[in-house]
Amino acid sequence: MKKHKTLGEFIIEKQAEFRYSSGELSKLINAIRLAAKVVNHEVNKAGLVDIIGASGDTNIQGENQQKLDVMANEKFIQTLTNREIVCGIASEEEDDFITINSLDKKHQNKYIVLIDPLDGSSNIDVNVSVGTIFSIYRRVTPIGTPVTLDDFLQPGRNQVAAGYVIYGTSTMLVYTTGHGVNGFTLNPAIGTFYLSHPNMCYPENGRIYSVNEGNYIHFPQGVKDYIKYCQKEEDDRPYTSRYIGSLVSDFHRNMIKGGIYMYPKSSKTQDGKLRLLYECNPMALIAEQANGKASDGFRRILDIQPEELHQRTSFFCGSKKMVEKTEEFMLKSPS
Repeated sequence: MKKHKTLGEFIIEKQAEFRYSSGELSKLINAIRLAAKVVNHEVNKAGLVDIIGASGDTNIQGENQQKLDVMANEKFIQTLTNREIVCGIASEEEDDFITINSLDKKHQNKYIVLIDPLDGSSNIDVNVSVGTIFSIYRRVTPIGTPVTLDDFLQPGRNQVAAGYVIYGTSTMLVYTTGHGVNGFTLNPAIGTFYLSHPNMCYPENGRIYSVNEGNYIHFPQGVKDYIKYCQKEEDDRPYTSRYIGSLVSDFHRNMIKGGIYMYPKSSKTQDGKLRLLYECNPMALIAEQANGKASDGFRRILDIQPEELHQRTSFFCGSKKMVEKTEEFMLKSPS
């Protein structure tokens, strides 16, 4: 029987690929792994205890927070803070970034983490897969000083690592450090992640499009035209429509099977709905490392210069040829 490599073994083996090979990034990935196991445990017992439903609070975006949103946010912040690895954390659930001082009180840590602790949490009540998305950068301000907003407002191309955890029929951690994408599945009996999906790649083309067609009337003309193109009976079309409403789940399926995920701006959401820093940048890095593409319809997601912590954007991500075809339609109707 073939022995699968554990996530811990894989991190050690690949340490040399990381150009700042000091061991800190490995510790950081391990901290995320630990927090993910705790959140996974809570998600899996959600129907048994009083942790489903709304918490009664709203986050900075004015969205209703679910009880598991709050719990996941606390667990990731607590784990990353206690490990003394990061100098700052920004979360989709927090109004502002969090400054973390090192044990010697001299702000010596080099990494910041941006995180969406529980993506798709409104689906918890109906037992649909949800996830965690994370993004890691090296700070740009001098070591020895507290982090500032500049450390977090970096374009996505500066990410040193990004990944997601999907809590589904099996729990997987998928991540990249800029050398391809690898997926690890949790064995719940012993609490260990094993390498199950090495070198994950998007098929260059696909036959699935994922978009909330209930918002069709509000979409830009270019998106409407692309959807009609997907539905046309011609060549290998019509394509199949699949939309879960959980970014991690839709992204994960499309990366394995080939497809495109779309969340465009609309007359209801003039700036788009997805967050550039917590959702789009990390998923864009993973997509590009997996032979896919990510765009706002006109430009590469990873080249966008963020201007605020909770900035929103249009998002088209998936198999390269499908994203390029979408951009063609967008350019024909730029308004």
